[in-house]
Amino acid sequence: MEPKTTLKKNAPGGIDTSRNSFEKIPIRVFDQASEASHAIAGHIAGLIRQRSQQERLCVLGLATGSTPIGVYAELVRMHREEGLSFKNVVTFNLDEYYPIQPNELQSYVRFMHEHLFDHIDIPAENINIPDGSLDKEEVAEYCPQYEAKIEMMGGIDIQILGIGRTGHIGFNEPGSSKNSLTRLITLDKITRADASSDFFGEENVPRRAITMGVGSILSAREILIIAYGEHKAHISASAIEGEMTPSVSASFLQEHPRSKFILDLSAAQGLTRYRCPWLTDSIEWTKFLTRKAVLWLAQRVNKPILKLTDEDYNEEGLQGLLADHGPAYDINIRVFRQLQSTITGWPGGKPAKYYRPGDIRTERDEIFPKRVLIFSPHPDDDVISMGGTLIRLVDQQHEVHVAYQTSGNIAVFDDDAIRFCEFVADYNQAFDLSNDQTKNLERKLEGFLKNKPPEQVDGPEVQLIKGLIRRSEAKAATRLCGVPGENLHFLNMPFYETGEVKKKPLSDDDIQIIIELFQQIKPHQIYAAGDLRDPHGTHRTCLSAVLQACQRTKEEPWQRDCTVYLYRGAWHEWEPHEIEMAVPLSPNEVVLKRNAIFKHESQKDRAVFPGHDAREFWQRAEDRNAQTARLYDNLGLAEYEAIEGFVTWKGEQSLP
Repeated sequence: MEPKTTLKKNAPGGIDTSRNSFEKIPIRVFDQASEASHAIAGHIAGLIRQRSQQERLCVLGLATGSTPIGVYAELVRMHREEGLSFKNVVTFNLDEYYPIQPNELQSYVRFMHEHLFDHIDIPAENINIPDGSLDKEEVAEYCPQYEAKIEMMGGIDIQILGIGRTGHIGFNEPGSSKNSLTRLITLDKITRADASSDFFGEENVPRRAITMGVGSILSAREILIIAYGEHKAHISASAIEGEMTPSVSASFLQEHPRSKFILDLSAAQGLTRYRCPWLTDSIEWTKFLTRKAVLWLAQRVNKPILKLTDEDYNEEGLQGLLADHGPAYDINIRVFRQLQSTITGWPGGKPAKYYRPGDIRTERDEIFPKRVLIFSPHPDDDVISMGGTLIRLVDQQHEVHVAYQTSGNIAVFDDDAIRFCEFVADYNQAFDLSNDQTKNLERKLEGFLKNKPPEQVDGPEVQLIKGLIRRSEAKAATRLCGVPGENLHFLNMPFYETGEVKKKPLSDDDIQIIIELFQQIKPHQIYAAGDLRDPHGTHRTCLSAVLQACQRTKEEPWQRDCTVYLYRGAWHEWEPHEIEMAVPLSPNEVVLKRNAIFKHESQKDRAVFPGHDAREFWQRAEDRNAQTARLYDNLGLAEYEAIEGFVTWKGEQSLP
């Protein structure tokens, strides 16, 4: 199962097929998750065909969640376009919530049928998924029967796994024994918090689940554990490079003779070969790697850049850098100046009349003011992630436009929608504006919302109301920042408008909406969310749409003067070695940014989709901006209240 892309050892975007002394499990790293999914599906298909020729069964262990969806989609494609048959396949799923009915929205039975089983020719009797609808008295007898059926089928040939935030495989929470078998378990608080958005609130997440045990998983002949995205980087590194421990059940795979981690480039960033490649091999010291190494060293020894010594470099494994480019003082000066040059109070460029010879921080800019287009995946990402820079751009007289890519309607609590329905009813009554049709609609909506079970999808009228709530909040926030109302663009990209957490694939219709906006505004600067830890992938999809639109319009004249910046903040922050533009914020700008975030009242105090961070969005943003400022200060640069960081997108870079 070799990747199709070219091996580029120790290069960003390359594929690693080697193994070093830090890694205790073999790994494969792919540029993109889609490439990894296709390779895994191809490997599975090869075994299915081989067993079919031998007139033998192929037994697969399957997982749920967002990670294996691409694998299942490719298997479905192979079935439809290449005639891959699943008639000789038997499947066993890892786990299921308990209690849960098979037709419920969050049921893994429903998930597997929607993503795989309903689209292939697998016999229904060959599908095995733990039964979450059993009476509790039946579970104790059912679990050993599940194990026995796996054994009766000859054992699992290939087991597909994801990895949870606590390092769990299946629902084997921290503390699970290496010898554990299929059983009923109590879900960890972190696991339940991570599932809360799927169940529209943590209080609706089942407290228990039926799961195959660690011992059940280790009995498979081959195990492929998949991790995609930045949010899986730390825990993947712990499982691959850390000690084997019940606290990280995935670490038990270190003992399996045919286990393998499959990572995309983002999930691999926690590994030593990517995080500190100079510790694993001799490398070519590019400008980027030199800067990364020096900033790593400064933080490791807790010194400003200009105080690093030859001894610091030697003692921390940077002898090669020192030998090739030393002495330390020369390296320090170069990196210090590079970092210093990222700081600018003029994110839109400094106009020529303010330029002074020798000003290294901002180049002379003849285009002033600029047309600036800020893309916000949800109606609050603009002010959360780059609110200070947005305010600065407006204050410096640039023509600022904000494009809200999705309505954000599923992230509004029913209580808020009821409150707005009641407001409209009272308003109409106060001004005697009600008619029978309006009253009937009000009664219908209030009755639906007050009696709706958590898993029920909102109807179109409720989706509209919730979308209007988010829209009004966005208008209030940008009004505070000084953006004219006519410069707001609510795109309502079709991929999002399902009323469910699960979205449609990105389509040409979505991309065309952005292209038309480009052609209308012809921006000099584009800002887009590069924060890909959003747990449901909306940020990734929205960024892909923007970058694909940029590629499709790259020959248009306005593109020659256009720069694309990527921001973060709601879910993650750029590392200092990555930042190419650092915009410092004054204390007053921090307060103004906070007040703009507060205008998004439906997301205040408690959000529907909080993700893995328990803090409110404004707290996350302030803490991360302040931490970036502290890092710059500790590295020996000027001390600021807060800093928002940006990187530029180069057109040749891969799409997310």
